[in-house]
Amino acid sequence: MNKLFGLLSAAALLFALAGTMSAQESSGKKEARWEGNVIRVSSEQSTLDVRQVGGTIEKIIHYDSATKWTSQYHGSKEVNNIDASQVKEGDRVICTGTFDDKGEFRATQISKRLSHSPSK
Repeated sequence: MNKLFGLLSAAALLFALAGTMSAQESSGKKEARWEGNVIRVSSEQSTLDVRQVGGTIEKIIHYDSATKWTSQYHGSKEVNNIDASQVKEGDRVICTGTFDDKGEFRATQISKRLSHSPSK
């Protein structure tokens, strides 16, 4: 009887954990991250061209009205909400999001790193 109860409990736990998967995981999209310096800003196209830190690879970061914009000093717990107009060429950013079906990076959050950006 105890073995049956244990098996049923384990099955219920696995079922509960499977149900807590995020929408991204269930759609097969994995969270991506890109860090670098902003090379170009196109507010008309809602994109940032970001060059990888210490490298030459650039990635076009797409954003939309749902993208969360923040700024933060390195090591600080204080996070400030900002808007897209506060991110300029030369700023260091960390972008998180997913790649869409076309392979384009769609940002869910863009964080301006105040410790590494020329414009504070």
